[in-house]
Order: sequence, then C-alpha cells, then structure tokens
Amino acid sequence: MQKGNTISRATYAVYFFIAAAVLVVLGIVLTIANIKAIYDLPVIVIGIGVIVAFYALSQYMRRDSLGDVTISSKTAKTFLTNNAIILALLVLVVIICIKERKFMQVRVVLDILTQSSTKLIIALGICFTLLIAGTDLSAGRMVGLASVISCSMLQTATYANRFFPDLPQVPIILPVALSILACMMFGGLNGFLVAKYDMHPFIATLATQVIIYGACSLYFDMPPNNSQPIGGVRPDFALLGQFKFAEKAFGTKFPGISILVPIALIVLVVIWFVLNKTVFGKNVYAIGGNREAAVVSGVNVFRTTMGIFILAGGLYGFAGVLEGARTAGATNNYGNGYELDAIAACVVGGVSLNGGIGKVGGILSGVLIFTVIQYGLQFINVSPMWQQVIKGIIIAVAVAIDLAKYRKK
Repeated sequence: MQKGNTISRATYAVYFFIAAAVLVVLGIVLTIANIKAIYDLPVIVIGIGVIVAFYALSQYMRRDSLGDVTISSKTAKTFLTNNAIILALLVLVVIICIKERKFMQVRVVLDILTQSSTKLIIALGICFTLLIAGTDLSAGRMVGLASVISCSMLQTATYANRFFPDLPQVPIILPVALSILACMMFGGLNGFLVAKYDMHPFIATLATQVIIYGACSLYFDMPPNNSQPIGGVRPDFALLGQFKFAEKAFGTKFPGISILVPIALIVLVVIWFVLNKTVFGKNVYAIGGNREAAVVSGVNVFRTTMGIFILAGGLYGFAGVLEGARTAGATNNYGNGYELDAIAACVVGGVSLNGGIGKVGGILSGVLIFTVIQYGLQFINVSPMWQQVIKGIIIAVAVAIDLAKYRKK
C-alpha cells in the first residue's frame, strides 16, 4: 500500500491561507484595473478568498482533533471521487461566465443565495428521513399547505377577493404557527405509519402526500375563494420573505441581501447542533447505521422516528410560510415536486440513501449546486428540457458514487 506524504494539519491550513491571500490580492488588482467587461468578478474573487480563509482558520483551530493530512494517489482519487460533481459544477460555471459575462455579478450571487434559502430548509427536513434510510414524498405538498393557510389568513382588509371576508387583522404569529402546526401534524401521521406499523417511508409518505394535496385543494376551493389564486397579502407578512438588508449601501444601489439568507443560515446552525450535539441527533444516526444495534443499545426507535417526521414537517411548514411571503401569494399547487429536488440535493451533498451517513455542510453544498445549475442554465437560455436531462444525469451519477462507496465499506 502506498503511504504517500504526510503533512501536519497546521501546514495544510497554511497552504489554504496562502491561497486565500492570493485570491484577495488578485481581486484587489482586478478592482484597481477597473475592467468593465468582467463586471463584479473582483468582488466575487475577494469573497471566495475570504471563504477560503475561514476554511483555513477552521482547519488550524481543529488541528489537534483532525490530525495530520496524508497526500497520496489514493487520497487524491478519493478526493476526486467525493467531489466530482462540485468540480464539474466549477467547470460549468466557468463555461457560463465565458458565454455570458453578466453572470459574474454580485446580483446573480445574491439571487442564487435567495433561491437556495427555502430549498435548504426543505432539504434539512428531508435529510432526517434519509438518515434513517427512509424518505419523505409529502414535503412539497406540506410546503404548499403552509403557504395557502398563512396567505389565506394574512390578506389586507381592503383586498377585494379576501379568503375570509370577515376575519379581523390577526397577529402574524398566529397564522404562521397554525401553518407550521398543521404540517407537524401530518409529519406526525407519517411518523406513526412508519414507526407503529413498520410501513416503508416511501409508501407512508406517498399516501400522506395525496391526503395533504386533497385536503389543501378542498380548503383552497372553499367559497368565496373557489380555487382562485390567493393574493393581496399584508405588507408586514410580505416583508418576512422580501425584506433586504443593505439594499442601498456603499453609496450605490446595492441589490441587498434577502432576509431569507440569514434565516436559512440560522436554521442550518440549529439543525447542525441537533444532529451533532444532542442525544436525539445521535439516535438518528444510530438508527440509520444499524437499526437492530440501536434497539439493543436502548434507543427508543418509535419515539425517535416520530420526532424525525414531526421535526421535518415543522421545517416544511416554515419553508412554506417563507415561500408564501416571498411570492406574496399562494395556490394549492405550490411546492409541487420540491421534495424531489430536496432529496436530490441531499444525495449530491453526501447523504447516503442507505442511512446513517450525511452532514449538514454537504446538504448546503448540494442545494447550492442544484440552484447554480438551474439558475445558470436559465441565464444562458438553455431549454428547460435539457435542464431536466442535466439534473437527471447529476442525480444518477451522485447515487452511483454513493452506492460505490457503500459497497466498498
């Protein structure tokens, strides 16, 4: 076996510090050069440099726990295998930038982050079900249900086609809480079917998906609405999804950072804490890794499974509320197919379909990958049919890599 060269984690971090410094200096040089044809590329390069610097700092601070780094042909092959899709994405981004230079704008980056925000929250909910070797096909319909409930109760008093004409102006927290609670109840139904009757999650959540869509459609069809798109939402509710920080900064018209971005990051940190620092999170990994061993170890599989699906339902409901606020409206078809994109993002991000393996950071990268692909291909006017083909290929490759790694283990 080839041992390869071993370097300390501190030296490894220094290399990334050097790379970060080079990127920042390059960005500054490009800024001074003031080449208009490259748009906001200097700012983007500096931003990437800052991200690399933070990664280097995290590696240096954890140098004792992470240990030394071995560099060999085997580790290089493993790195290329594990990051093949990310590398392919970088190539795609370069091609898009060459074809359409306007893609190199801060506005584009912020749009991608905004579109990724609610998708990330949905994916974080689905990741719990994947970690126990299950799935959740009802996620998208829960998003639609939450959007319809919240928007129907938060319309302006002067809107002509109000869902509830006689409903007084209620505090925002009430419809939001009701929307999330409704999704958590359906999540509890999913968990009960899986935990109590040992029903396969695919079938259990498929049945719940149909029930939710039917119930949402019945609610949506209630008079006087009669299946009309819900609009006219209150401005204070719309701000929950449309407010932007620093919209006019640095003396110029700055696109602004959507409030959805910090909200999604907060949810990301909370879910990371739950999975890595709580007994519940450790039980989730234990059940996904080896259910029988988890039972022998004293893990309450029924309670943990119920908790997984209820928590996932709450996250779907929260994402649905944010989607309703972002678009300032809703229909009963909202969220259709969202669960498939979320599952794909999780798999691309390294969450194993066999359960027990997956990290929050990987889910973030998976969501960003799919959003960049979708946004970038639309940006250069690639046919929607070809977009679906490309997404399908990426999913197939990701699953093939996952299964190959599983077989080796």
